[in-house]
Amino acid sequence: MQGHLQLTLAIIKPHVMKVPHVLQKIRNLILSNGFYVVQRKSTFMTEEVATTFYAEHRNKFFYNRLVTFMCSGPLEVHILARQDAIKVWRNLMGPTKVYHAQFTAPMSIRGSFGLSDTRNAVHGSDSLESAAREIKIFFPGFSIDRWFLEEEEYFRKGAVKLCEQEFIHNIISIS
Repeated sequence: MQGHLQLTLAIIKPHVMKVPHVLQKIRNLILSNGFYVVQRKSTFMTEEVATTFYAEHRNKFFYNRLVTFMCSGPLEVHILARQDAIKVWRNLMGPTKVYHAQFTAPMSIRGSFGLSDTRNAVHGSDSLESAAREIKIFFPGFSIDRWFLEEEEYFRKGAVKLCEQEFIHNIISIS
């Protein structure tokens, strides 16, 4: 039996959502790197959500550009689970700055599909605290504590099956 799982939030950004084959490649990377998709939704980020989500960047030079971009089209938002989910997802994403990613991690998501520092393809939580805060913003009805208490064991034991149409893992057995 493997160790306990960790949750992280992952966002696929608007410019990627416009290119179905790139979206599919990122989904395939999520699965091939051992992540479970606990929750998923396609949504639009409102300005209110964007200002809350990016509050820590409010006084930075790129803030308005970031908020405007994130509100410009649909997003795909995921709660991902696996051991060391935050670290593994951040490594898979690559460096935030696309130019840097293209040279130091060209096979990363950002190195492969990022266009600029704002349009860098994906977002991922950087700590357990930010994952909890970010999950609450996009999935207000999701209880992290309840998931660990009632569902984590099924995911950890592989007692789940991917519903390809919805791109989410569902519990399949109680053994």
